[in-house]
This record gives sequence, structure tokens and C-alpha cells, in this order.
Amino acid sequence: MPRKIVTDQLRSYPAAKAEIAELVNVKHVFVKASARLNNRAENSHQPTRERERRMRGFRDPKRTQVFLSSFGPIKQHFALRRHLLRASLYRKQLGESFAAWHRFTDLTQDPSAF
Repeated sequence: MPRKIVTDQLRSYPAAKAEIAELVNVKHVFVKASARLNNRAENSHQPTRERERRMRGFRDPKRTQVFLSSFGPIKQHFALRRHLLRASLYRKQLGESFAAWHRFTDLTQDPSAF
């Protein structure tokens, strides 16, 4: 049996509560819902939430955190501000980013190349 019921200020809740005999003596608390409080649609656009959405396959939070801590800097290497660049400059910078990435990964895969 709940001790109290917390709802927003919709007037149909007390009427529905009155129809259930077990809930007659349960305290009903009204909470004013402020705009965009716990708005999942807005939270889903935050960078961490976007990365978590990509990593839904991970079940272990520690493993997810390990991945995200290394994935963030790598993503930033390729995340150019596309809306601020002309198409030709964007292609050039993205090409340079990929070239640098290939150089780095080739060096780390073959330590004798240092």
C-alpha cells in the first residue's frame, strides 16, 4: 500500500483515486510540473546521451565508461564544425584528419616504425 501518491495538477486524478477504495486514506500530493523538468527528449540530445545511445550493446557500465572515455577524444578529432566551413575546406580538413589518423594507427600497430 503506498503512503502517498505524487501527481501533477490534473483534476481527474483525485476523482480516479476516490473510485479505488484502498486509496481513500492515502495522502495525495500535487507537484507543479515546471517546464521541461525531466524532459527526456531534451536530455537525449546531450553529447553523453548520444554516445550512450550508440553504445546500447554494452551491458556493463564500467566497460561502457572505459569505451566512452577513449571514444570522446577520437570523435573530437573528426567532429569538424561543418556548418562553419565551405564544402571544399570541410573535405580538405576531413582528409587531413583521416590522414593523421592513418599515420597514428599505422605507427601504433607497428612499434618498429618509431
